[in-house]
Amino acid sequence: MEQLYLLPLAIMALVVLYLIFASFFTVNTAQVAVITRFGKFLRVAEPGLNWKRPFFDSVAGLVSLRVNQITLTMETKTKDNVFVTIPISVQNRVRPEKVYDAYYKLADPTAQIKSYVEQVILGHVPGMTLDEVFASQSSIAAAVKQELDADMAGFGYEIVNVLVTDIVPDAKVKSAMNDINAAQREQVAANARGEAEKILVVKKAEAEAESKALQGQGIANQRKAIIEGLQVSIEQFQKVVDGASAKEVMQLVMVTQYFDTLKSIGENDRTNTLFLAHSPGAVRDLSDQILQSMLVAGKANG
Repeated sequence: MEQLYLLPLAIMALVVLYLIFASFFTVNTAQVAVITRFGKFLRVAEPGLNWKRPFFDSVAGLVSLRVNQITLTMETKTKDNVFVTIPISVQNRVRPEKVYDAYYKLADPTAQIKSYVEQVILGHVPGMTLDEVFASQSSIAAAVKQELDADMAGFGYEIVNVLVTDIVPDAKVKSAMNDINAAQREQVAANARGEAEKILVVKKAEAEAESKALQGQGIANQRKAIIEGLQVSIEQFQKVVDGASAKEVMQLVMVTQYFDTLKSIGENDRTNTLFLAHSPGAVRDLSDQILQSMLVAGKANG
């Protein structure tokens, strides 16, 4: 008889324990639980240990409060008829105070966000040229964020940030842009090389002109010194030998210089053979020509 009484008590104890343990549940951090009663929304359970009525209440689902990133790829055409692909990253999260809207109003949040992004992109990019699209990445991202914030707020979502990570034109257009850029840089480089070569040519011409000017000045000074030396030699010779004219003295000096030159040529091993008119008349004619040249040069320098 005692065993008959103990069996129902044991069953009742098990039922009570089951009801107790079934009434408590835990929710992890950065999550909330949607509690329903007979299928109707009841409340939102916060992270930690929570209680619900057994058999009546149930956990319909868990909603994450973390930031979620959705990566989308939009393809559209610019104002100058260039097709571009625009990768976009949308960072969003559920507003803690609007868990009900986020859980019940949207069946597919990702698809909804993608539709809104497409709407904004198609409203902005077709009115821009390709260069303007590249220059307006931040403004496009700001426009998408502003539109999404307004549209998704009614569904319980907050748009944390929108990133336009790249602008990818068609491969042929990209290659053409690279060719244009390379040609422009080559043109700048060619202009720079031309300017450098022009400066080198100008500087070289200036150096040659200055060198020739200095060389001419040196020759003129040399001739002037020779003439002054000869003048002193003539004056001294006339003081020693009375009655000697300047022409006779110059002829004597020229003949002496002439023979000294022949001697110097003959003593040099590397000198080639020279055939010169060596008659007295030829020497006199040569001295007359040299004298005449020096007199002309002396008058020009004077």
